[in-house]
Amino acid sequence: MKTLKGPALFLAQYIGDEPPFDSLEHIARWASELGFKALQMPTLDKRFFDLERAAESQAYCQEIQALLAGYGLEICELSTHLQGQLVAVHPVYDSLFDGFAPPELHGDPVARQAWAVEQLKLAAQASANLGLKAHATFSGSLLWPFLYPWPQRPAGLVEDGFAELAKRWRPILDAFDAAGVDLCFEIHPGEDLHDGATFERFLAAVDHHPRCCMLYDPSHLVLQQLDHLAFLDRYHPYIRMFHVKDAEFHASAQQGVYGGYTSWVERAGRFRSLGDGQVDFKAVFSKLAQYDFDGWAVIEWECALKHPEQGAAEGVTFVNEHIIQVTDRAFDDFADAGTDREANRTLLGLG
Repeated sequence: MKTLKGPALFLAQYIGDEPPFDSLEHIARWASELGFKALQMPTLDKRFFDLERAAESQAYCQEIQALLAGYGLEICELSTHLQGQLVAVHPVYDSLFDGFAPPELHGDPVARQAWAVEQLKLAAQASANLGLKAHATFSGSLLWPFLYPWPQRPAGLVEDGFAELAKRWRPILDAFDAAGVDLCFEIHPGEDLHDGATFERFLAAVDHHPRCCMLYDPSHLVLQQLDHLAFLDRYHPYIRMFHVKDAEFHASAQQGVYGGYTSWVERAGRFRSLGDGQVDFKAVFSKLAQYDFDGWAVIEWECALKHPEQGAAEGVTFVNEHIIQVTDRAFDDFADAGTDREANRTLLGLG
């Protein structure tokens, strides 16, 4: 068994225009002072990380690593969540998702998708240049508008949707395979890969590609009313990344999983800072240790109530208290009488 590494912090919710969140050096100093050991790096803001340069230049990667090492930090993974979203976009969402792409691509879904695919391939090479083993992304979605089966879905619609999704992702998976990096899809509402059944369907559509893996975030499972512990039991062979994020769900007479179009504060299901929700993190960390998870505990802070800086500071302590230093010996070794085959045969009545 392996001891989880951490705590690490996903920077997506912290990048901004005011110090200490306005540059990589400033945010690294802040994160280090809080006690973080690694950063999970988004790849759209070049103030923090230039994806193209990282894919092309080993020297640039070493510069970034040296800067972070000066604060006792490292990059644990790169993220292309927003670019991955653009690999597959249903037309109803075109204008909403244009903001994830450069301005010159707005209103041009074909060019936007081609750019997104290239971004993922650059991320594969950049991850390899940084010596990383896993990468985080979203699958995008062609089928999300048809999630609820009313009006009735035409026969073959879901099958065709996953066939097209697999066609778009297969070359990207191959690029990650060539780079020696696992591609981890975050299981997330709004994506075609939003639960175990959809992941299994996609995995079959890409012929069980060896780089098709999963980012485990229990908060999204709580909000969908999935069993977040049984999920680990079933899918642990595919889980290569872990977002430590909490959530709670309280059904009422007014609303359930769909939320009734209410705000995050008033929804039946809402994200919470670590320890304030319903995720059973003692069991989660135990199962990850049991299943020999070889990765980082990465805090992704989202909360409808608490300030992000309080969430980050409390999160460091929370993760440190939950990481299990795995044992290197059995608890009953003191009673070991050694191996004596002749004595064993005697005990078995074999003379």
